Amino acid sequence: MDVYGLVGNPVGHSLSPPMHEAAYDALGMDARYVTFEPDADDGAAAVEAAATLGVAGLNVTVPFKRDVLSAVEPADLAAEVGAVNTVDCSTDPPRGYNTDVAGVRRAFGHHGVEREGADAVVVGAGGAGRAAAFALAADTASLHVANRTVERAESLAAEIRSARSDDPDAPTAVSAGGLDSLAERVPDADLLVNATTVGMESDETPVPAEYLHGGLAVLDAVYAPLETRLLREAADAGATTVDGAWMLLYQGVEAFERWTGEDAPVDAMNGALRAELP
Repeated sequence: MDVYGLVGNPVGHSLSPPMHEAAYDALGMDARYVTFEPDADDGAAAVEAAATLGVAGLNVTVPFKRDVLSAVEPADLAAEVGAVNTVDCSTDPPRGYNTDVAGVRRAFGHHGVEREGADAVVVGAGGAGRAAAFALAADTASLHVANRTVERAESLAAEIRSARSDDPDAPTAVSAGGLDSLAERVPDADLLVNATTVGMESDETPVPAEYLHGGLAVLDAVYAPLETRLLREAADAGATTVDGAWMLLYQGVEAFERWTGEDAPVDAMNGALRAELP
């Protein structure tokens, strides 16, 4: 039996176990998905211990996505983003990946949203914001990062410019600002990602409704509730909306395919994930 798992603290709320178990059942795989909840400063040690015990692959969630960099050999993208959320334990040392980036790209792609040549805005410069920004940095025409703490947004923008300096497909412009910059950027944007927790289990939005418009595609990384105030108001404005469960699904799909080399049973994984959501 192959064992996969999740390292995080807390992990009791995670929807990854039913999603991955559904994939194993759909393909008739002899595999299980378990959770590990180490102390707040033991994430890297937990990854090392799991690999030693023969765990085949791991997902990593908060607060350990940056901590486990010391326990793995990060792939190029994970090193650029500065965060690992998927580990292949079959190599020595374990190989670290960031599939949150694929989660953003594939969530937009599933909804027929074109990224190439688009003007994009990412709200938030934390872990999810970093993944979203790097996801959009390769093929959009421009990228703007807005964050409550302007210095964090500027730091992320500078990292992206540095990482993409030799990339001919890099955005023509990468900029940063505070949340007040949304008033100027969102009305002319094609893509918008909320990568903050604003709207999670509350009827709040980080982007005022008057900035939204019909030419916009909006991805909200929040998935509890599925229809956030941001998505509700975006739909009212005629925008394309993408709920956070799609990002969660596709980062899991990417992880499954890296671990197993098999095409993920996306419909089975999506059904199991959404069955767990209110």
